[in-house]
Amino acid sequence: MHPILLKIGPLAIYSYGLMVAAGFGTAVYLASAQAHKFGLRKESVVDISLCVLIAGLVGARILYVLLNLGFYRSNPIEVFYISHGGLVWYGAFLFGVSAALIYVAKKVISFWNTADLFAPYIALGQALGRIGCFLNGCCYGGQAARNFPFAVYFPEDVFPRHPTQIYSSLLLLGLFIALRYMQTKRRFAGEIFLAYAILYSLERFVIEFFRGDNPPVFLNLTISQVISPVVFAAAISAYIIFFIRWKNTHF
Repeated sequence: MHPILLKIGPLAIYSYGLMVAAGFGTAVYLASAQAHKFGLRKESVVDISLCVLIAGLVGARILYVLLNLGFYRSNPIEVFYISHGGLVWYGAFLFGVSAALIYVAKKVISFWNTADLFAPYIALGQALGRIGCFLNGCCYGGQAARNFPFAVYFPEDVFPRHPTQIYSSLLLLGLFIALRYMQTKRRFAGEIFLAYAILYSLERFVIEFFRGDNPPVFLNLTISQVISPVVFAAAISAYIIFFIRWKNTHF
């Protein structure tokens, strides 16, 4: 665990915040380079990214605080310490998509083209962010067998844990590669974003079984496992509808 990478006097550089920033910057840079292929200007990519970032951070923090309300009632100032970790991706997803919808509606830009452009780079940004989670010690895994080759010990642990942050990072990197390839073969607007939602919801549902920080909330499932099937069902239904429409116009 290395929650603080560098400290100079009162200035501290937190690993979690640094990796989230690195993920965001990398995603915006790469998306900007591909913007023209989706009928967008680089300036629009930056503007949308900033709107989504702000809305996403707010949504991710709100959902995390709501899920840990007991702690934050006793420690209200901690609500503002995002550098300590504590963001729920589905909160960011909901608020971020909502912000993007509002932006493209005002600018008369295609939401689906915009979403298809960003989808792979969202996965890449998440992959980098998960490394920050590992360094920070949040989003940790449950107990692993002592002879498990990838098990890790965090400070004060008496048993090894699954490095779920690294599992997620590697899976998200694979998702990024798959979605970038799909971009070169895109058949209809919305295909890449919906594929992201389908595959990420599956990844998140499975990885939650190895997490040790999220308590069950319903039928022994965590909040992310409750949300994931909803996202999966909505995304795959939309994908099938869009695909049928595309097929009917091309065959």
